[in-house]
Amino acid sequence: MDLTSMMKTMLSPESIAKMSEKTGTSTDEVKSVLLSALPAMLNGVQGQANNKDTVAGFAGALDSHAKDDTSDIKAFLSNVDIQDGEKIVGHLLGSNADAATRAAAEKAGLSTSSTGSVLGAAAPLLMSLLGQQASQSVQAQPQAQAASSGGGLLSLLGGGQQQAQSQPQGGLGGLLGGLFGGGQQQAQPQQQGGDNLLGSMMGSLLSNVDVSSLLTGLLGSGK
Repeated sequence: MDLTSMMKTMLSPESIAKMSEKTGTSTDEVKSVLLSALPAMLNGVQGQANNKDTVAGFAGALDSHAKDDTSDIKAFLSNVDIQDGEKIVGHLLGSNADAATRAAAEKAGLSTSSTGSVLGAAAPLLMSLLGQQASQSVQAQPQAQAASSGGGLLSLLGGGQQQAQSQPQGGLGGLLGGLFGGGQQQAQPQQQGGDNLLGSMMGSLLSNVDVSSLLTGLLGSGK
């Protein structure tokens, strides 16, 4: 599954309708908020994965969300904890969270509170889809099975430099770098995170994709 497929799942008509129902906003307002704020959230994903101070915590969060059952999107979104989702948004956007929320609110014609609720509904689904795909892709590889049996994504992806150095060229580091279609360029260590396997994976997932154009194609131009 590539980023386009993940976004199609996340932004399907049933997902948008359930987020609308959950947050008391219209479907057009939900689309407008996500069109405005999702690119920043995806940048935040890569930032969390590339930062040596946050990569272990982010790997743990992905590992936890990978266990979520998203087979029924309507049921998942019905049970989503918006307050927990707003915390996720805060982690992903950091000091830019308030500005990004205000900008999305202005474009959608919503209050910042309602806009925050929409993002809080969307964020857990984003993390679950990312975590599930990463976990499934890693566990499907024979050379990763032994390593993943003990600690899942946290042991494989949060280890950073030591694990990258322990693998032969073309081994686990190359595997993770190519999970989402990335080649040698994406498998190279990220600037902030050093020899960071999770950063390489997320860089591969998000590279070569014009996120704004992708979202506009899936959601339309918003409100």
